[in-house]
Amino acid sequence: MRLLVVEDNAELSQQLRNALSESGFAVDVAADGEEGLHLGSTEPYDAVVLDLGLPRLDGLSVLRRWRAADRAMPVILLTARDSWSEKVEGLNAGADDYLAKPFIMAELIARLNALIRRANGIAKSELEFGEVRLDTAARAVTRQGASVRLTALEYGMLAYLALNAGRPVSKTELTEHLYAQDFDRDSNTLEVIAGRLRRKLGDGLIETVRGQGYRMSPPR
Repeated sequence: MRLLVVEDNAELSQQLRNALSESGFAVDVAADGEEGLHLGSTEPYDAVVLDLGLPRLDGLSVLRRWRAADRAMPVILLTARDSWSEKVEGLNAGADDYLAKPFIMAELIARLNALIRRANGIAKSELEFGEVRLDTAARAVTRQGASVRLTALEYGMLAYLALNAGRPVSKTELTEHLYAQDFDRDSNTLEVIAGRLRRKLGDGLIETVRGQGYRMSPPR
């Protein structure tokens, strides 16, 4: 899953990038509202972490412009101000959630996972595909009850296909959602990752749809 973090505090921005990357997300960062507006308007993010107090263009203005342009990705607001009116204003402008600074990183990650699930029409955190169970909250995978160790990219590909189960997902779409902007992207790597997932989780889990990409059947 690919995230955008728009935060002007360099120290907090780096902490967010490190924590989110360690949790398996591909993360792009922007240091001001104008850069954040551009990235969020042109790149396909699964969710956005948006600070309200940004230079050049404030967070609420960024959010309003995204929503006016029908950019529907989930957005969680960060605010240093303990003002209920500002929180209400943010939610009315199209935000999906908010956190007041300082916050616990684990809570932010849990909220992001929940927002991404709901954006894909999935309410529960555990998904079952035959003998394979995917726990999106714990980012854990088991097969026949036994834990399966996956790399960040393997988990990312599995989770994206699982959240979009039932439809073919193209290699282009997968590449856009698995890699950050500054990563050397190679769509051929997806074939290698798919092969490793099949060896670890069974041949029948991920179907290759000729000319369209990959597909998983809907969970039970």
